[in-house]
Amino acid sequence: MAVRSIKNQYAGINAHLHSLWQSQGGWVEFHTRHIVHLADALKAVLLPMGYTAALEPSLQIRRIDTAQPAEYPESDVTIYDMNPIRPRPSAQGSPAAASGELVFSITETLFENPISEKTYTAIGIYEVVQGRQDRGEAVAWIELLSPSNKPAGRDVWDYFNKRIKIIESGLVYIELDYLHESAPTLRGLPDYHTKRDHLSAAEAHPYRILIVDPRPNLEDGVVRVKEFDVDEPIPRMNIVLNGEDVLDFDFGTPYHKTLSDALYGLEFIDYSQFPMNFDRYQTADKTRITNRMLAVLKAAEAGENLETVSIPTSDLALDAALAALVPYIHH
Repeated sequence: MAVRSIKNQYAGINAHLHSLWQSQGGWVEFHTRHIVHLADALKAVLLPMGYTAALEPSLQIRRIDTAQPAEYPESDVTIYDMNPIRPRPSAQGSPAAASGELVFSITETLFENPISEKTYTAIGIYEVVQGRQDRGEAVAWIELLSPSNKPAGRDVWDYFNKRIKIIESGLVYIELDYLHESAPTLRGLPDYHTKRDHLSAAEAHPYRILIVDPRPNLEDGVVRVKEFDVDEPIPRMNIVLNGEDVLDFDFGTPYHKTLSDALYGLEFIDYSQFPMNFDRYQTADKTRITNRMLAVLKAAEAGENLETVSIPTSDLALDAALAALVPYIHH
């Protein structure tokens, strides 16, 4: 009776899986698998540009002073520049906001205290831990957020401190937040999971990618944010590297590969059942989920191959979509 598919039937984040992982656990396995696919996809497009991406479970960013290396964090994925003489970005290095991106000041959104109280031009130089110089100079840091690193999570303050250290070191910082049941890590963004009545569907979004470029300095650096909704494609974003180099990267392709390669759809997803904690989604996303389920169930009933076809959805209002789902939902 269950309707399952290896292929991710959502255009982007799979609401069924992410609701399950936030409710019952399992995020750690997804995180481990996805980081590998993310690094592989990055390396494929970075090598022709003279860069590389590496998984670095033991990478530490060390300060040239008396700080203990253990105080510094480990990365998920690091991007390296393989050209030692490539110039750093100019003051205008960060690209203009692309369509749908929000742009914030680093000092106003990531730091608790006014940045003017600190002299960032005197910060010590950070280097990649000794033994990794053969990969080149570290340029960017990518973090896939886990539930414990979000506000109200047990590791949130350790994570915030880690993030500040990385940004202060001058690395471009990329944060992937695919967790809708906890608040954003960036001040100034509406909190989706509170579902406050005065927030419209256009203001609060469940998912986001943010890119922090602290170059040439923190005062002039910016935070670029692209938020997106259930059943919307995971966005492409421009990552500024060194010199004039800009990586236009599609974050959606490795995500879909992770879900299909891990066979999560066969193991955990039944499109004839609502996602766990369906009520925690806002109305617009409930509507998208319901229309997606209805499209998949109708295609399965018609005998279409869910692994090969692209299934368009209808634009039914939530009440109409819920009513249309009744014959398909199994209890």
